[in-house]
Formats: sequence, structure tokens, C-alpha cells
Amino acid sequence: MVRLSLEGLGLSYPSPDGRVAAFEGVDAEVPEGWIAAVVGPSGCGKTSLIRVLAGLREPTEGRALVGKPLAGRGLGEASAKARTAVILQDYGLLPWKTVSANVELPLLLAGRGARERRAIAAPVIGELGLAGFSGFFPGRLSGGMRQRVALARALVQDPELLLMDEPFSSLDALTRESMQETLLELQRRRGTTVLLVTHSIEEAAYLADRVYVMRDRNPGRVVARVDAPVSAGRAAGERAGFRASADFLAYMNGIRRALEGATAPGGES
Repeated sequence: MVRLSLEGLGLSYPSPDGRVAAFEGVDAEVPEGWIAAVVGPSGCGKTSLIRVLAGLREPTEGRALVGKPLAGRGLGEASAKARTAVILQDYGLLPWKTVSANVELPLLLAGRGARERRAIAAPVIGELGLAGFSGFFPGRLSGGMRQRVALARALVQDPELLLMDEPFSSLDALTRESMQETLLELQRRRGTTVLLVTHSIEEAAYLADRVYVMRDRNPGRVVARVDAPVSAGRAAGERAGFRASADFLAYMNGIRRALEGATAPGGES
């Protein structure tokens, strides 16, 4: 497992008037094996942050450290580069490729042979409940199933860090809850460190051990950190009833207060 540390991270884009900052001064810490969420309104830089962490953009200030700290040494001296996978909001599936071909794509790009690709992808396809749909094209699948394909494609890379940009935003409420449970179960089994961005306070509170709240725009900033109550019980797999608990309501209210500009109880602002 790996941990993620952001130190003064920022990104700006060129514009006719100079440069426009997408976000700046982001400090954050995601411990090994945790799920963390970034929640905030549109335009505050959440997607740009994910793209920087995925290596799709170079930061213009600060740094992001991802790795396995060596004993007695800092994260900046990590022993190996962490395997990272990203799931973007539109899934990014290739419509002319079947489910199995989409899932195997990262392995193909890595130069793996056909037999090895099938051997790696088949168990993951089965794990996501897609075994009967391997030969289907994305256009024949529901939104929830397309999301499962995107998740399977990420998991065949055996990621130590999984980045997710609004992964369930286009799904109906029932499918969204089902996919949330799928993510929690997979993360429990694999121990993957996860960072996801979302507009939904409820989704952030249900999924995340820690929530970072972003506000403002050009630049967006992290204005608060809110940690989950101990009773969330993810490590022990005891999530039943959490959504109906007083702790869950307090957790959501802390995130909401931070979004509205108040100090989040039990967190930092």
C-alpha cells in the first residue's frame, strides 16, 4: 500500500492575459489504505487536481508525493514509484472495443501478450460481475455496467493508488449506491489507497475516511479537512446502518459547514 502527500500543490493555465490558476496551495495527506474524497462546487479545480495526480498535467507549484516510505525515511525517498490508475468521469471506454478488450487495454499498452492479458483480465472481469458480457460493446451496456468496465480496466493494473473523478455522477440513485458498495468491498479486499472527487456531500461522507473541502475558483483552494468518525467502521467492514446514524449526519454537517464557510467540527479549516 502507498500513501499520498500533497505539499503546496498548484496548477495554472496560460491565458491571453497571462495565466489563470486552476487551484493553488493544496496541502493534503491520504494515509495508506484510506479512501479520501475531495468535495466542492463546479469550477473549484477538483478535476484539474486529479489530472495532475494522474500525471496528465504538470503542476506549476508544489509537489505530490506518492510512494512507500522506507523505514526511518521520508515519503520523498520512497522505495518505488506507486502503480496508479485513474477513472475519469466519462469512463473513457472505447466504443469499438468489447468489454474484454477495453479491460485489457492497459495491459496491451504495457506490451503484454494476448494470453497473459486474458489470464490477468478474466478474474477481474469476473470479480466485477461482467463475465457474461465480455464480448459486448459499451453501447449495449447500462451506465452501471460501463462503470464496472472502467473499474475493471483500472484494477487490472493492480493499482496501489486509485484516482476517481466523479465516478458515479451519471448513475441513477440505486445504481449509484450499488457501485458505492462495490467500491468499498473491492477496496477492503485489496487495500488500495483511493482519492475520489465528488459534488455529493452524502457520497463523500459515506465512502471516505477523510474529506477535503475545496472552495473558490481561479484559484480553488482546500479550505478544510473533515475526518470520519471512528464508528464509520470501514476497516472492520461494519458499514451497515452508518447512513442512518447520528454520526453520519454529523459528518455530513461538518462537510456542509466547511463548504458554506464555517469551521468544520472535528476537522481543520
